Amino acid sequence: MSTDKQYINFKCLEAIQPIGMMYVGVMDSEDLEKITFADVRRLRDGSDNREVEDYIGIQRKLDGRREREVGKYVNLVDATFPNSIILSISSEHAKFDKTSGTMSIDFDENIAKVLDGQHRIAGFKFYNNTSETFQLIVTIYIDMELEDQAIVFATINKEQKSVSNSLVADLFAFAESRSPQKTGHNIARALNDKNGSPFYNKIKILGNADSATETITQDTFVKNLLLYITRDKQLDRDFYKKNKDNVNAKLAYTEEKDLKKLFLRNIFIDDTTDIKIAQIIWNYFYAVQKKWPISWNNNVNNNILNKSTGFIALMKFFKDAYLSFDKIGEVISKDEFEECFKNVNLQEGDFNTQNYLPGTKGQSQLYKDLKEQSGL
Repeated sequence: MSTDKQYINFKCLEAIQPIGMMYVGVMDSEDLEKITFADVRRLRDGSDNREVEDYIGIQRKLDGRREREVGKYVNLVDATFPNSIILSISSEHAKFDKTSGTMSIDFDENIAKVLDGQHRIAGFKFYNNTSETFQLIVTIYIDMELEDQAIVFATINKEQKSVSNSLVADLFAFAESRSPQKTGHNIARALNDKNGSPFYNKIKILGNADSATETITQDTFVKNLLLYITRDKQLDRDFYKKNKDNVNAKLAYTEEKDLKKLFLRNIFIDDTTDIKIAQIIWNYFYAVQKKWPISWNNNVNNNILNKSTGFIALMKFFKDAYLSFDKIGEVISKDEFEECFKNVNLQEGDFNTQNYLPGTKGQSQLYKDLKEQSGL
């Protein structure tokens, strides 16, 4: 970028809405970073007055964790931001030429207030592909009254709804390249659909509504399985997507010192069919089902074993059970997993919300009881 640049010029479309005129165009991310930098900085350290946030009684600061997440995402091979960055700019710094349909903005700091998209902009400080332009859709309001800025800000933050994590997991069925997320989805689907599986019709797969038997969400299942497969599912997915045409490309194997944390990772790398991991999970939860058939199979309100509290605790104990055999990379049999529960004296009626409160406290207590009683 030239240091003597004075203006940013780009094509825009005019759009008339009840709130007034707005302009929609496309800007380079580095230009956007420049003109919004000071506003983002104020959000980060909270040092200056934030008019919109003060006006409607909302204080927000830039979330460092979210900023880093966006920073990682912008460098992925399929990164995209289809939603518009919303800016408010004074006519002192922006001019629109109706004849040419061109917007001209002063190339200067502290001229564009971000009404929506500050984390997306801040994340680009981590963008490391200097040879490739990353363009963003922008919606610009000129000389927007503070009250109207507040209305836009409040409306966006009020109306936005998060996407179901189970929907995200389900969408990986359509991915062509391999990824930990797709593996988790495939295993959840397979175990849920296979007659005789300990998870048969137990996982809440999107599109199904059999609440009489489904007790675990697809997101909960996948998230807890991936804890033993990957430290960074996005980077793993990015690797496979970038190397989808290279049949010899493989992720780096997990070293011996890390295998106790990611004990399924090397199986994931080698077994592209995901059958071995699915079989290990099947065998482990078969042992659970055999030990407590009533609690595992019945969906009643007070029973926690086959719901998220019990499942997450069992997945924590799964790590201890699997590693106890010192056979990382192999499929542990049903009989072997049954031995892990042999000394556990918890009874069918013990898995209730009185003994194990829903949430992390109940999960931790059940895991502690399983580990102590098993002797592993």
